[in-house]
Amino acid sequence: MAKRFQRIVLKFGSGILSTRKGVGLSRPQLARLAREVGALVRAGHECVIVSSGAVAAGLATLELAARPRQLAARQACAAVGQSRLMHAYASAFAKQKLAVAQLLLTHSDLDSRTRHVNARNTLAHLLARGHVVPIINENDSVAVEELNFGDNDRLSAEVAILIDAGLLIILTSVDGLQDAQGKTVPVVKDFSAVSGLVRSDKGHVSTGGMVTKLQAAQLAVKAGIPTVIASGRRAGLMARIVAGQRVGTHFPAK
Repeated sequence: MAKRFQRIVLKFGSGILSTRKGVGLSRPQLARLAREVGALVRAGHECVIVSSGAVAAGLATLELAARPRQLAARQACAAVGQSRLMHAYASAFAKQKLAVAQLLLTHSDLDSRTRHVNARNTLAHLLARGHVVPIINENDSVAVEELNFGDNDRLSAEVAILIDAGLLIILTSVDGLQDAQGKTVPVVKDFSAVSGLVRSDKGHVSTGGMVTKLQAAQLAVKAGIPTVIASGRRAGLMARIVAGQRVGTHFPAK
């Protein structure tokens, strides 16, 4: 029998939220993801989303055809796009009769004991309501870590640890960690054994890559949280993962 995970952190990368060209958000994708999360909530699970996508959402508003290289320009896109991202989430989840709550965090927020406790208490209160899905993004207009490095991957692991999650699901544009032949590695128990498979390449709308996802998985697993990296472009995978089916790359907890 599959274990029923009561608290799940879902990380949505920019590559699965934006249009294929990376400019603006894909409303059909958001609607589908909201339906799948809504089904999990109705089944009794507590779901927290760590979401990228603010920069992609801001590109169209600022009339830019591609992600800018200059940090200040990317932060401006994030500042404009964050409200558009949350509006899109609110609209999509309203159709599931669910509300959303926005939390903008930085890594320093979680390093500070006081802010760490405040964030944990806020999330616990929101989840206790039963009909609210917290959506967390790094505060890109003032922080630079996510814009330069991790695409919220590490943040998703930190949030999973913060709330004592039972499962971390990192949804990305590929099916999982791939071996030298391009086949998905189903299970990883030894991170050192697969380090040679990880490349630093990334999508044109994302700042992370498989490197940061593997680092996030390692951080979560070390804290006792099983992690799955899977495709966010394939419908129905969230429910299958939560049901215990082997989808994508599974990292069992220590």
